[in-house]
Amino acid sequence: MSDYILYGSLTLLLSSLFSMGGAGSGIALIPILNFMGLDFTFAKAVGLFAGASTTITSSIMNIKRKVLDFSFVWPIALMMMLFAPLGAYASQFINEELIKFLFMLMLLYSATMMMFGRKKPLVQVQSRAVLFLLGSVVGFVAGLLGVGGGNILIPLLIFLGFEPKKVAVTVSFVVPFSALGSFFTYASYVPMDWLLLCVVAVCAIVGGYIGNYLMHFKLDQKQIKKLMAVILYILAFKLLYHFLAVL
Repeated sequence: MSDYILYGSLTLLLSSLFSMGGAGSGIALIPILNFMGLDFTFAKAVGLFAGASTTITSSIMNIKRKVLDFSFVWPIALMMMLFAPLGAYASQFINEELIKFLFMLMLLYSATMMMFGRKKPLVQVQSRAVLFLLGSVVGFVAGLLGVGGGNILIPLLIFLGFEPKKVAVTVSFVVPFSALGSFFTYASYVPMDWLLLCVVAVCAIVGGYIGNYLMHFKLDQKQIKKLMAVILYILAFKLLYHFLAVL
């Protein structure tokens, strides 16, 4: 029971912090749970379940508010929902140390985007074919690494010249579906502790509400994102140290 309290408290803290910065906590939760002794693949499933739990509410709200541009959303959503489970399925056939190394690279990428990422596009490549390709690649990588994919997708779409507000709404809609698709794929071949998943999901939802509430106090978003980036850098270098030690 003490483990459930510990994992739940950790999820609550990370979800509160990351939701203040407009991101999901799964990317930090997965390596931390693994460092604490959980199997890496199961930790990915926990992170996906927590991420889907906190973001599905925002998806429903965006539909009700009619702020979604479905002509922009559906190519990305379709490809991510198809390819995220494929990536999750392929994960069982790939060396775990290689996946951890790729996860470390994703942590470095996400941290760098939070710390130094540009808000202005560097190129203008806006076509439906690009959306199909991006959804496919990001979906597969997200499923393989056990993340929702938002941290990968948002900077890429902005880099390609898509409007940031539209990107944010689109990603918040897509991520829970790709995350759930990946989660159920992992659940098909990894033993699940459903009580732990329920505890983590509840704490993630509560943390998400706390973070959203604290955002109304006009906290400095740049400083919050820098703190998040520092956490991700620390986790990335710890994974790198682990990888080098295995070699």
